[in-house]
Amino acid sequence: MKLSNKRMNGFTLAEVLITLGIIGVVAAMTMPTLMNSTQGAQYKAAYKKALSAISQGVTLNVALDGSSFADAVAGTGIDTDKDTENTVAGILNARMNVVNPSDTLGYTITDDNSMLPADDSAADTYLFFNDGSMFAFKSSSANCTVEAAGGADVNVCEGYIDVNGAKGPNKVVACDTGDNAVETAKDTYTDGVKTDAESCTVSNPTDIYPVFFYDQTITPSTNAAKAVLYGK
Repeated sequence: MKLSNKRMNGFTLAEVLITLGIIGVVAAMTMPTLMNSTQGAQYKAAYKKALSAISQGVTLNVALDGSSFADAVAGTGIDTDKDTENTVAGILNARMNVVNPSDTLGYTITDDNSMLPADDSAADTYLFFNDGSMFAFKSSSANCTVEAAGGADVNVCEGYIDVNGAKGPNKVVACDTGDNAVETAKDTYTDGVKTDAESCTVSNPTDIYPVFFYDQTITPSTNAAKAVLYGK
């Protein structure tokens, strides 16, 4: 009886190690991009959710108390109880799950392009919500309204949203390419959907978004913030 001398096919140890090394190099090159893309998508979703929640909060206040941002008076309104003080903070504190109203931010913001309104003096009131987001604005914000397009009664107020609160990167969203300008308050509601954002591209959304708020509306105030909201 003759024994078969057939050779068994397979990979050598060296071939396996080389393949694993190649896979490791490719993974090291692609994982950061993949993680940034996933995180950017999370920031975008949280941003849309925060805009919607704040808008619903002030709309609910209109329905129950008859007052919107247009009726707000200046003041802090950051008491921990659900007060009825008719400040911007008081209106939202009464209708939303504010877990930590504060007059101190407590962390540093990276704003390389000076996109926040008035830069360092952008806000002095910070409302942290139970979903981890934060809405910041000036306590002097009052009578935030647009009564007539382009008219003298325009009094749009400014602030910003940090979609994940104190958690990093705490960086203001900015355009990769295109016009990175801040909108003017009087124009934001007339061209406010896509017009100026079309020239702006944001490949890696961050966590801080400048906004205008007035009447029952809260809307992005920079081209980058618009591009993230209205882009694909």
